[in-house]
Amino acid sequence: MATKKAPKDAIALLKEDHEKVRGLLSSLEKTGDKARDRRVTLLQKIEKELFIHTTIEEEIFYPAYRDAAEAKEDKKIYFEANEEHGVVKMYLPKVQAGELSGEKFAAEAKVLKELVEHHAKEEEKDMFKRARKLLSKEELRDLGERMAKRKRELQRAA
Repeated sequence: MATKKAPKDAIALLKEDHEKVRGLLSSLEKTGDKARDRRVTLLQKIEKELFIHTTIEEEIFYPAYRDAAEAKEDKKIYFEANEEHGVVKMYLPKVQAGELSGEKFAAEAKVLKELVEHHAKEEEKDMFKRARKLLSKEELRDLGERMAKRKRELQRAA
């Protein structure tokens, strides 16, 4: 009889997403100009992963964090994270619409990677650390279950 795996808490699930996207962005940055098809494929995967990740954060995790936040600094972290999502959502289509080769693409890919990595690092260092204080283990597990379910829905739809 198979044992049911314990659900991940919200933070563990989001950190896994961060690692996956970091890997995709590193792969994109390392591709050469002759690997246009690979770049297209990687950009599509990055777009899909970021869409799913930002959706579950914005629909489920961020509202729970915002509702639990009382300190001014916690609210600031929430608003900044939302704004950073907006910047990435504006920048990614610019990268996808470009030439996908040459020095300009290399610069765009690097900037995209830096934007995403900066955001993930701040979430992990600040928001997630605060969330562990603001939300109980049970609340984080519940959020993780809800986020995993929503993630599966989005993956099926993509």
